Amino acid sequence: MADYYKRLGVEKDSDADTIKKAYRKLAMEYHPDRNSSPDAEENFKRVTEAYEVLRDPEQRQLYDRFGEAGIKRSAGGGPAGGFGGFDFADAFEVFMREFGGMGFGDIFGGRASRTSGPRRGGDLKLRLKVSLEEAARGVERGVKIKVLDSCSRCGGSGAEPGTAPERCGTCNGAGEVRQVQRSMLGQFVSVRPCPDCGGAGERILSPCSECSGEGRVRIDRTVQLQVPAGVSTDDYLKLSGRGNAGRGGGPRGDVLVLVEVESDPRFQRVGDDLVYNLAVTMSQAALGADIEVPTIIDGNAMLKIPQGIQSGQALRLRGRGMPRLRDSGRGDQVVRVLVWTPTSLTREERDLLEQLREVESEPPEPDTEEPGFWERVKRAFTA
Repeated sequence: MADYYKRLGVEKDSDADTIKKAYRKLAMEYHPDRNSSPDAEENFKRVTEAYEVLRDPEQRQLYDRFGEAGIKRSAGGGPAGGFGGFDFADAFEVFMREFGGMGFGDIFGGRASRTSGPRRGGDLKLRLKVSLEEAARGVERGVKIKVLDSCSRCGGSGAEPGTAPERCGTCNGAGEVRQVQRSMLGQFVSVRPCPDCGGAGERILSPCSECSGEGRVRIDRTVQLQVPAGVSTDDYLKLSGRGNAGRGGGPRGDVLVLVEVESDPRFQRVGDDLVYNLAVTMSQAALGADIEVPTIIDGNAMLKIPQGIQSGQALRLRGRGMPRLRDSGRGDQVVRVLVWTPTSLTREERDLLEQLREVESEPPEPDTEEPGFWERVKRAFTA
């Protein structure tokens, strides 16, 4: 398992500032524009991946508790809407977020701070609710979204057909202006987007009548989401290149879908396992019985109740729980048996119970060390 703390060279109890300083130092060291070694790009990606997890309190908590298995549930990847994947493009985007606009353009050939030219479109974020059964089976959903698409009239340039944008005279097409300040401590250079062109590096004198010079128009579009079997609440789906169109012909952003699995009144989910409460009569508990119980996707299953079962004991239906998202097989269904005591009796029932009371054995002394329900569940799995 990857040790993200070790990648950044920090301790597990390091605060956010320490983690950020460690990342910035390593990112500068491994950036491929400064480091020509064959493994620089891979190291750059690895330290950025570690930082992206540890900088977020919720992701860090999941990682500390469950390792990579915990954080993979909230990582996107794959153009078909699957899970996983942190590539160099993701790493470079994080780097630009952390270092952009801080005067590092000269170091990296202008890539980190330059704002002119094509720019990547923004990501679209949406929430998708699915039932527990849909999460167990997997489901395909068509979802309507509002997305910025390239303007068909001007081809995304923002200029009226027959005209073209002109280079900005203020920044000379750079998209940014620099201001040098001198002080007792030395010379400081501040970089900011050009106030005249907004960082585009060019000015549109005749804006397109369709998009008003934006180069993009907002449209309604339906995207198909493939939700794999076994998803949990807060898992992410990522549709690469399906988000907003970029400015100036830049690449599209992504569609990020946060999954929310609705609760089911029949089951309580515990990881890949499901817990079902089954009420039985006193006679069924004492004599044993065969009872049908519902499962999440297999219909009803026959469960054998052994003689003398006690209220709160757990039985197991192997392989009847939730599918494992990144592995084969399924979890189990744990059936918690609850012995039901009737609150109103018929005359016949009362007479029979009176007869039983005359001959029944005394109950044993209560076991003060009797395990709780979850300990019983654990024992059921290891039996």
